[in-house]
Amino acid sequence: MGRYLSAEESKAEHLALGPELGPVYHSLWNEVAWLHFKWRQYVQLFDSSKERIEILNEGASLFFRLVQDSLWEDTLLHLSALTDPEKTGKKENLTLRRLPALVADLQVRRRIQEAVDAAVVAAEFARDWRNRRIAHRDFALALASGAEPLAPASRARVCEAVQKVCDVIRQVSLGCRGSDIYYGEFSEPNDGLSMLYTLRAGIEAERSRRERLRAGQPVPEDLDPPRAL
Repeated sequence: MGRYLSAEESKAEHLALGPELGPVYHSLWNEVAWLHFKWRQYVQLFDSSKERIEILNEGASLFFRLVQDSLWEDTLLHLSALTDPEKTGKKENLTLRRLPALVADLQVRRRIQEAVDAAVVAAEFARDWRNRRIAHRDFALALASGAEPLAPASRARVCEAVQKVCDVIRQVSLGCRGSDIYYGEFSEPNDGLSMLYTLRAGIEAERSRRERLRAGQPVPEDLDPPRAL
């Protein structure tokens, strides 16, 4: 197993791919790593177990609904941006579609292009949501007046799209650097789980406090007013 590289060491290795490919690959590598991390947090909190959802609902249901919706929409926006065309009008975009043309080896370029094409197809639903629901509010869709329904979206489709996007970066690393990327290295820290454990401990402590109060057996701390944070 290879050692973990620091941020500066990773950047140096990426830039060693050349003045054209290196900076683009490095920027996209960071974008994809961040996308993967964000989606893992979503899965940890909202798509893992009924018990976790119950903890969130009991702790602060409205707040965590806002967190859920925000993470969901931000992930769709990120998928859209990473798979957009290279240009929007006269403006240049940082997108995975730029990578194949920057690779000289034709066989490697073909494998990267195939991975890019697969990512673009997998993220097509996200671009529809971005264009007609998140970045803009399609008038007919908002008023439910005969608009074409949004492309079906699900957690399974997001997982597939994230995987396809990650595979593009893997293909560049395999073909141009001779090394694979294990995206599990971007899974730490498990902030979502850490927050859940802390929230559960607080909920259990509050239940115990209320039980002692109902039983007429409070401890001194039970009667202290909550401190402002």
